[in-house]
Amino acid sequence: MKILVTTLGSHGDVQPFVALAKALKAAGHEVTICTLEGFRPFVEAHGVSYAHVNNEFFTLMQTPEGQSSIDGSGSKLELVRKAKAILRRVFDDEWQAAQTVQPELIIFHPKALGSAHIAEKLNIPAMMALPLPLYTPTSAFPNPMFGGMNLGGWLNRLSYWPMIYSTNMYAGIVNDFRVKGLGLRPRARLANPLMDGDGNPIPILYPYSPHLLPAPADYPPHVHVTGYWFLDQGNQWQPPAALAAFLDAGPPPVYVGFGSMGGAKAAERAEIVLGALDRAGQRGLLASGWGGLQPSDTPESVHLIESAPHDWLFPQVAAVVHRGGGGTTAAGLRAGKPTVICPFIGDQPFWGRVIHKQGLGPRPIPQQGLTVDGLAAAIMAAVGEPAIARRAAAMGEQIRAEDGLANAVEIIERNWPAGHRAQDAPSPYRTGGRGFMISTPQ
Repeated sequence: MKILVTTLGSHGDVQPFVALAKALKAAGHEVTICTLEGFRPFVEAHGVSYAHVNNEFFTLMQTPEGQSSIDGSGSKLELVRKAKAILRRVFDDEWQAAQTVQPELIIFHPKALGSAHIAEKLNIPAMMALPLPLYTPTSAFPNPMFGGMNLGGWLNRLSYWPMIYSTNMYAGIVNDFRVKGLGLRPRARLANPLMDGDGNPIPILYPYSPHLLPAPADYPPHVHVTGYWFLDQGNQWQPPAALAAFLDAGPPPVYVGFGSMGGAKAAERAEIVLGALDRAGQRGLLASGWGGLQPSDTPESVHLIESAPHDWLFPQVAAVVHRGGGGTTAAGLRAGKPTVICPFIGDQPFWGRVIHKQGLGPRPIPQQGLTVDGLAAAIMAAVGEPAIARRAAAMGEQIRAEDGLANAVEIIERNWPAGHRAQDAPSPYRTGGRGFMISTPQ
């Protein structure tokens, strides 16, 4: 089967789809990833075919305006205005990729807004995938953008509808693309974006662990929680000599990294982290990649790294302190390490609350409330409380026993043979209540 995978955004929005593409390719399918040009070397390094999307989104997010909007200090309205113009050009790139690949199935991240419409034009199935339960109403928990605060029953379900219809702010450029680019009729401004052109629900894959967040019993049959999609890179990675020497020189350090959300306050945050590590009596590894922590000086007990594969690094640390992005959260849990989440925005507070509720780390500390004393106390709890360590180790064993990629490939192959729609066949990986089937069905 020819499959086109489309995804936009940061490295965290691309990496899981590269993992899925490799798994589908190993299963005998022809897979192409359509994403920003800046990720082309990353995609092709993993042996996956690449299709072009202009790099304007990446460039926009690297500007001070983009960074301030990410960390919550700037205007998102201005960012949306600029993004709309870029997005219209992205649609054309997606369409060009589809015409070149001629896929039989499109799997898309919801940021790739043109994909569902292209699938409609080509009369082929499409499915959405993202590692966050963002688009499926449930009474079990509220929309993750509400930070994980349980609203109860029908209010939890109601909280999903603003997110489902949030993409309608782009209805004008979407309809311009449908009419001028694809020759389709415009869709109603309030049309449900989770329905295809025939009024059928678009199937959804959620690649996160049901051991961390069980799939709700009220999820419909076209929604699947697969387990994480890991892209292991540590086996082929050699650490710099200085990093290897630091790890060998003492007890496991605490990893601290806030990804690309450092913004203008990166140096200030780094000083808070250094003070907290000192007060907690812990060695530290600070990630200083683009936008990351930038201390002016570091003691011998702290080592600065630009980046390292998490599957190689995290098994060697005592705990993981980060912003709560889905990918880093998954990697830390897989390694069986206690987690301290210091969220900025978006889904990060949600994962922080989930981690705390499951007893895998202390209460999350929002970035605007980050202090030396607070972070030191959280680090001491993460590395010093035996109950947290036991639960984190047990969660690691459960996640390592999952095979989210095999589950996803199985679901795709069972539900998308030629001419067969997803809702016609139940998934063996859906769960009602707490159970979850991991093994391949007989």
